[in-house]
Amino acid sequence: MTFGMIVLLVLSLLVIFGVGQRVLDRMHLNDKWALGLMLAIFIGGLIPAIPIGNVRIGVGGCLIPLGICIWVLIKADSGLEVARALFGSLLTAAAVWLISLLMPAEPRNIILDPNYAYGLAAGVVAYILGRSRRAAFVCAVLGMLLADIAVGVANASKGIDTLLRLGTGGALDAVVISGFIAVLLSEFVGELIERAVRGRREERAR
Repeated sequence: MTFGMIVLLVLSLLVIFGVGQRVLDRMHLNDKWALGLMLAIFIGGLIPAIPIGNVRIGVGGCLIPLGICIWVLIKADSGLEVARALFGSLLTAAAVWLISLLMPAEPRNIILDPNYAYGLAAGVVAYILGRSRRAAFVCAVLGMLLADIAVGVANASKGIDTLLRLGTGGALDAVVISGFIAVLLSEFVGELIERAVRGRREERAR
């Protein structure tokens, strides 16, 4: 079982025990929908990738997360939030691609699995750009998928015949990790900011 799958199982248990309800509310998801989607991603990760030419599309790592992003964008509070999420996705993809260029060429020189490194980086960048839970999630997931597409297009332009894998294998882990970190940071930092603002208002009221 990969690390991404373990993260999904842990998140499912947290939802079952009622942890993170406010996060789900802000993502416009209830407990049943959240559990269903995480189960779908988990099962989708076990389904063989869909081959389309030189592209391999993962059900759990690409199609389902992409569907969630579309749902989140449709339920966004404003057009500005949608624009911020889409623009942030492009910047997140650029950041992940830049990191891929800076990674050591020799696998033995890499301390952290590249897919995990990309997921961590995408999560942090997506939070900085997205800020809201919804926008951060979209930035992270779309950013990772766009980065993979960019790498595939770059290789094709150089005449390198390689398979473009979207959300399969380690890429699924990267997508799950990036989305989880982006939302976690948004919730944690957002809670701190809200408490600080609430404290100032109470002081002024006195």
